Amino acid sequence: MIEKLIVLEDIDPVIFYGVNNANIQLIKALYPKLRIVARGNVIKVLGDEEEMCAFEENITKLEKYCAEYNSLKEEVIIDIIKGNTPQAEQSGNVIVFSVTGKPIIPRSENQLKLVEGFAKNDMVFAIGPAGSGKTYTAIALAVRALKNKEIKKIILSRPAVEAGEKLGFLPGDMKDKIDPYLQPLYDALQDMIPAAKLKEYMELNIIQIAPLAFMRGRTLNDAVVILDEAQNTTAQQIKMFLTRMGMNTKMIVTGDMTQIDLPASQTSGLVQALRILKGVKGISFVELNKKDIVRHKLVERIVDAYEKFDKEAKAEREKRKNEQLVLNGERPVKLAKE
Repeated sequence: MIEKLIVLEDIDPVIFYGVNNANIQLIKALYPKLRIVARGNVIKVLGDEEEMCAFEENITKLEKYCAEYNSLKEEVIIDIIKGNTPQAEQSGNVIVFSVTGKPIIPRSENQLKLVEGFAKNDMVFAIGPAGSGKTYTAIALAVRALKNKEIKKIILSRPAVEAGEKLGFLPGDMKDKIDPYLQPLYDALQDMIPAAKLKEYMELNIIQIAPLAFMRGRTLNDAVVILDEAQNTTAQQIKMFLTRMGMNTKMIVTGDMTQIDLPASQTSGLVQALRILKGVKGISFVELNKKDIVRHKLVERIVDAYEKFDKEAKAEREKRKNEQLVLNGERPVKLAKE
């Protein structure tokens, strides 16, 4: 008789053990010769050495399955312990599985281009309107790389720019002050990583969320680094961010050109970067549009309405400018075609 401790490292034990410990009870029933006690993320096993080896091997397989699919069902446990290959949840273009076991896949042609661009290049720019899945897909790709142990950490950043209003003084410590700007990133992570595991990752700095201002002076190695809302960076900020790239690091920069919240006197760093970096080898540019919007159907209609309004306003400005030129005896400019 020997005793062994098995530590569950890459998963949330709550998911592994099942509702009301149903999964661990099933495992105990399938190994009647072993005495199995599970507490926290540690499984203590007592029994025959040969039986113990088979048990440990199958627990490793179950843990790997649970880490990949964020779920563990009764039929999967039975299949793996009996030596059968469990039926795949879903193959194809799945990036990762959500905490509910739902597959997260590219939901449009351009989202698929983002996935492919990430696979082939070390830096990807994803530009598109609200709701087109830029940030969500980028974070899913980062989570997959972390789960596959291709990288050691995920770093998520945003410029701390208020959207058209002054929030004034925010109470609390530094984390409390920057959290409101970074909440959309937390929301996506909570969809893909179980709460207990996400908390652990953040405490160990495996997942880091920081405002762009804190990036200066760092060299980012073995990481997927995502800069969200990049349209609100200045030229100096985005250059500083892009030059933080270290060894075995991939960067994804996302932005929406129609939601620039910088003062009118400042040029968006993203606009400038797209112009400067066009054609640079190793950088992929993916442009998403209103057809990629995967939020409520009204979001696409709202984006449409604002695009129409902007075109009409631009045409009206050019018309007034030409009328003024005619009054001044100057030659009017030709209206730009949309």
